[in-house]
Amino acid sequence: MKDKTNIWKTLENELDERLKLKELAELTSHKTVPVHKHSIWYYFGGISLFFFVIQMVTGMLLLFHYEPGLTTAYPSVTKLINKVDFGQIIRSFHSWSANLMVGSVLVHMFSAYFMKAYQKPRELTWLSGVVLLFLTVVFGFTGYLLPWDEVAYFATKVGLDIAEATPWAAATWNADWFWPGKMAADLLRAGPEITSLTIQRFASIHYVILPWIFSGLLVFHLFLLQLHGNTIPKKIKESKQYRNIPFFPNFLYEDLFVWLLTFNVLAVLAVVWPWGLGTEADTLAPAPQGIHPEWYFMAPFEILKWMPPSLGFINGEFIGVALFGGATVLLFAVPFWDNTHTEGKFGRTATYYGVFCLIGLIALTITAFWCLDGKQACVLMHDFFPWMVRGFK
Repeated sequence: MKDKTNIWKTLENELDERLKLKELAELTSHKTVPVHKHSIWYYFGGISLFFFVIQMVTGMLLLFHYEPGLTTAYPSVTKLINKVDFGQIIRSFHSWSANLMVGSVLVHMFSAYFMKAYQKPRELTWLSGVVLLFLTVVFGFTGYLLPWDEVAYFATKVGLDIAEATPWAAATWNADWFWPGKMAADLLRAGPEITSLTIQRFASIHYVILPWIFSGLLVFHLFLLQLHGNTIPKKIKESKQYRNIPFFPNFLYEDLFVWLLTFNVLAVLAVVWPWGLGTEADTLAPAPQGIHPEWYFMAPFEILKWMPPSLGFINGEFIGVALFGGATVLLFAVPFWDNTHTEGKFGRTATYYGVFCLIGLIALTITAFWCLDGKQACVLMHDFFPWMVRGFK
């Protein structure tokens, strides 16, 4: 027993000499995390990080069997599900964690927003988090096409149609050569139609380009969080109804416990409700009834259904995406118009605007899914707005 103790002690000393582990532990022990009635929202940043780790690990395992291509993508996924040991479980873990990651990042963003975590000196923390949210959505969008089943193909087609209407510049006329959204969609598709090269391009973006960009920005975001610490809501800070606990080991252990609970939820979802695979995509077949993009695109999808084909010389889809995009930009650029710590006019406006965006996002998403089943109220809306044809046929 004594010899084993000496071996571990020697190993600890050798590692500490090279990695300065004791100094790192001492450094992290000085960082504290506030505990108060709203501190539960702090855990969603760690949950988002956990899902990203799951994405990286399961994604690398899936790459051992996945073959991008028009004739190889679907068979490789079918083989993975039916013939590879634990292949279906790994794919379900990857797909479920992708959707849960988008949800947890959204919760993290809105909780940080209402805690005013974008105000000085945390502007860069907020802006880097916004870009991470955007990249998370792009992760989901590019990965959705890769299995090349019917739903994935047509849902991606709908998503690219939305991208084609995106007003990234002040172009309001039907000039295809000067339409930034169309240029972006053609770049993603590698042409005007979805082909084998589209799958390869989406695959390259999904598991080569995005992980590098996301990982670098995530390190920067975490560095800023360590630098400035967690935000304490103004009223709680003034009343001093909070206490500080050391990040290491207290909060870290709590974070790891939350990770364990999250992993159990993810495991139940992956085992009880394994991620399905539809029939192989046929680019010549008509779109199935009720086809729609992923849930995190349903809000802009619903807005587009309300738009007429055109208003004068302005494209209707342009107006729909401009409304949603403008509201989103205003929300993300909040550090530039609410940069004071006093609860004045801009502070209250920012809070009301955040509530409006959150309720609107939830309401539009629920309405979009509700109308997919052809509810009578949606049919009446279609009769009142005859141009609302998508999603009602």
